[in-house]
Amino acid sequence: MINDKNSKKIVDIIQDFSRRHSLFVLAYGTGCGAIEIPPTMTSRYDAERFGIRGMATPRQADLLLITGYLASKTLKRVIRAYEQMQDPKYVIGFGSCTINGGMYWDSYNTIKILSDYIPVDVYINGCMPRPEAVITGFIELQNLIKEGKANGAQKYKENLEWYRENQKKVIKDWKMPDYNW
Repeated sequence: MINDKNSKKIVDIIQDFSRRHSLFVLAYGTGCGAIEIPPTMTSRYDAERFGIRGMATPRQADLLLITGYLASKTLKRVIRAYEQMQDPKYVIGFGSCTINGGMYWDSYNTIKILSDYIPVDVYINGCMPRPEAVITGFIELQNLIKEGKANGAQKYKENLEWYRENQKKVIKDWKMPDYNW
């Protein structure tokens, strides 16, 4: 007979294995970043062999993939989609635009650092990253989930006031629901 401590460990191991090998992606494609997603999912690179599948709504997804630059108006939609996702949820920032604004770094209307507004678990470098780099980013996220280090959703809840202050600096017409987890 298995005691409770061992059975809990076995359940946690199975749960973590399932989480990291079934990433359901909500791709938020802005600008040129979205052009690299279809080749990543098609037969040549076949991201589905790693358990990565596209989803239609935030309620079905557990990974938000931001591909490209974000303007002030689109940031509001990204925050809304992120907050509608169920826990555990993860974010991948795709391309230079999510890291530092990319080639739009000096634009008044472009978000420079995505992790100031929502927690980002993995950044994929490049303008635009190739499908190989995208798959490497997915694998890096899977390793973080395995190690228990992909905890952006928990960080978001713990530091919600800080994120809200940053969000409200950019989004002037704040009419977002206040979630209380």
